[in-house]
Amino acid sequence: MTALDRLSILEGYYKSHWPVECGGNRRQKATEGSLNAREKKAVVQSIRNERWNVMTIYRDNNEIFLGGTMPSFTGPEPFGWLQKIEPESLEILGETPKLPCGDHVWCGAIAAHQNGNIIKVNGNYMHSISKECEVIKESKLPIDQAHNGLLILSDGTIVTKDLRLEGQGCSTITRLDQNLDVLHEPMQLPEGSMGRIASDKTEDGEFIFIPGIEKIWKIKVLPNDLEVTSDWSPNYRKSNDDQGLSWDGCISDGSLWLMNNGDIDSLRAIYSTHPNGRFKTAPKELSWRRPAPWSCKQRLYRFDLMSEQFEYIEPFEHHGGGIIAPPVNIPECNICVCWDSINGGIAGIDTSNNSLKISWKIDSLRPTMQPVVFPESKELVINSFENNDDHLVVIDLSSGEILSKVALNSPLANGMFLTPGLKNDIFYCSTRTFARVSWK
Repeated sequence: MTALDRLSILEGYYKSHWPVECGGNRRQKATEGSLNAREKKAVVQSIRNERWNVMTIYRDNNEIFLGGTMPSFTGPEPFGWLQKIEPESLEILGETPKLPCGDHVWCGAIAAHQNGNIIKVNGNYMHSISKECEVIKESKLPIDQAHNGLLILSDGTIVTKDLRLEGQGCSTITRLDQNLDVLHEPMQLPEGSMGRIASDKTEDGEFIFIPGIEKIWKIKVLPNDLEVTSDWSPNYRKSNDDQGLSWDGCISDGSLWLMNNGDIDSLRAIYSTHPNGRFKTAPKELSWRRPAPWSCKQRLYRFDLMSEQFEYIEPFEHHGGGIIAPPVNIPECNICVCWDSINGGIAGIDTSNNSLKISWKIDSLRPTMQPVVFPESKELVINSFENNDDHLVVIDLSSGEILSKVALNSPLANGMFLTPGLKNDIFYCSTRTFARVSWK
């Protein structure tokens, strides 16, 4: 029913296996091949660079780029940055100058455009950068707010969205051409939105899906405009509800999959100030490990893309669940994976027979970030933050068995991105630490 990113031509992107976060616009986080981690030993290369490492992408099979920002919640002015990395030694082959971000401190995103340039959003600025890390074009976005991610659409245009929490007004989607010129009047959503953008192209057209404060919004992509569709806008919560907002969704198997409870204390603190994330003194609320500001258990939602019908499951016993990254559905395994970062625990949810039920659960793990899936070998790679050190874990999607687990020497965990390499390896990004784990 839904195309698979890893088996599709990713229109608008440079041809590689991972030119954008989550491996494609549907955010399925899946790649071809396998790790076969059960029979191999994990080897860790860990670098402490004291930066907010956000994600790595591939421009081609030999060119990997690391993008991020500076965790300058106080003190010196923040800036964005991009590095070209040697994929085995992790040597820095090139680096941009400091990229302005409008003084906002937020993670941003990078993507490899079909024109060969790397597109980067950071705060309220977007940059087009050459493969040699030279700035080709700098554009200040029309909305003075930190922007949460970007996607490249099938026609090569670029969309990004500012992040707003409940009570902070409506979010705005800005669409730019490949030269970073605003294509048309930015589109204001009917409400605010926290999560990143997901999109799907079908025989009915190209559509963007964005969780808002109460509803999930479906936006049709037109040649020179964006419009909110009237046929699909299901509610997943109510204002002032005893549950939190959703991050971005995973489009898979005819459904949109998402989790609630994302606007935890750390996020609320960052977006309580303007510029976002800048303080005279860093508040204690910046830790994602604080108790949730609601009593609702962590939920996994499935929304049917053909109707407004949805269902949800609460796999974990603890009240006050919370997350900083969205779920992943693996249709080849009839499994959707979700977790509770605040209380700990990860679960594989059986999606067969048109229902949601727990297939397996691991209470000892504490994931926080965007995973990678190997459907062919039924392996899931995700982090687990334990004893003040982050770990990389490989889980059998069928049974929930832990196949591999290795410490990363990373003292902080966040909701950033894992990226599959091409030599049985995974690239890891977090605040202060960048790492590569290979299985040999």
